[in-house]
Amino acid sequence: MTDQEMVSPVKEVLDKLRPFLLRDGGDCELVDIEDGVVKLRLLGACGSCPSSTITLKAGIERALLEEVPGVVEVEQVF
Repeated sequence: MTDQEMVSPVKEVLDKLRPFLLRDGGDCELVDIEDGVVKLRLLGACGSCPSSTITLKAGIERALLEEVPGVVEVEQVF
């Protein structure tokens, strides 16, 4: 699957996770996908939360790796 073909399924997974982020006052935005690396910007409370790295790696990255073929990593951009 090409990076461009991953955009739609990545957005679908993020939409499933979004209610959990919104509940804590945060959100995330897909910035880019490059060579299977999904680049996300954490917004609101998630952007400044000390647990944001755990949210990103243990939550969002795990879901994307399981559900979207071709995703190799999730990276936070600022």
